[in-house]
Amino acid sequence: MKILSIQSAVAFGHVGNSAAVFPLQRIGVEVVPVYTVNFSNHTGYGAWRGPMIDPSDVSEVIAGVEDRGVFPQIDVILSGYQGGEGIGDVIIDTVARVKAANPHAIYACDPVMGNAKSGCFVAPAIPILLRERVVPVADIITPNQFELGFLTETEPDTIESTLASADLARAMGPSTVLVTSVERPDRETDTIEMMVVTDAGAWIVQTPKLPIKANGSGDVTAALFTAHFVRTGDAADALARTASSVFDLLTKTLESGERELQLVESQEFYANPQMQFTARQVR
Repeated sequence: MKILSIQSAVAFGHVGNSAAVFPLQRIGVEVVPVYTVNFSNHTGYGAWRGPMIDPSDVSEVIAGVEDRGVFPQIDVILSGYQGGEGIGDVIIDTVARVKAANPHAIYACDPVMGNAKSGCFVAPAIPILLRERVVPVADIITPNQFELGFLTETEPDTIESTLASADLARAMGPSTVLVTSVERPDRETDTIEMMVVTDAGAWIVQTPKLPIKANGSGDVTAALFTAHFVRTGDAADALARTASSVFDLLTKTLESGERELQLVESQEFYANPQMQFTARQVR
């Protein structure tokens, strides 16, 4: 499998491509990373250095990859946080060109906008861009529960309302919706869930909720789920594998006492997930 991943990069720590690329490589995926920013560290620190890469420069890098005849080999285009409107245009154009070269290629979009605790933390134009132009051309989207509500202008909280919101999102274009950070009032104490909804059905997986906020864990989740699902076509298995790997990554990070994901130290969990969680069919 070959994935063209258009995301941010940081020198220190693990977010964006700096979180997604290594786990994908560790499970045997060839990654073609294209950077949208080149920062010293993620913005959660409140201070960082380095440039946001101009959309025209991002487009030039992608054009150079196309010149090498790579597009027919691309199985997946993956995108995450979009810092500005111009990057969205580049991604949309790239998806069209890759799919023209390989009609079987799929586009997986992590529509990063915010979370339930912090609210929306992107520029005001980004959610509109995602809703109206980017999500409609995606095949897979991986919003958290808050972002799913933002995209569909709903307030999902129960299994039923989350399913309904996912169906609204699927009606926008993507056939597969992975919803992360699902928190429903009637779940077991100190747990958190992920749900995937496809044409074939819907499944949910529950894990303990760890007392940690780890930047980049969503990027790892989107990357691993996409690769597993595209490889096997089995959404329930992809969900269970991803939940297992990410839970063990977060556990090791928590145990380390470090702020940044222990991405390299957790590499065995990507290649050989323990499969300690089971996906339960809910539709």
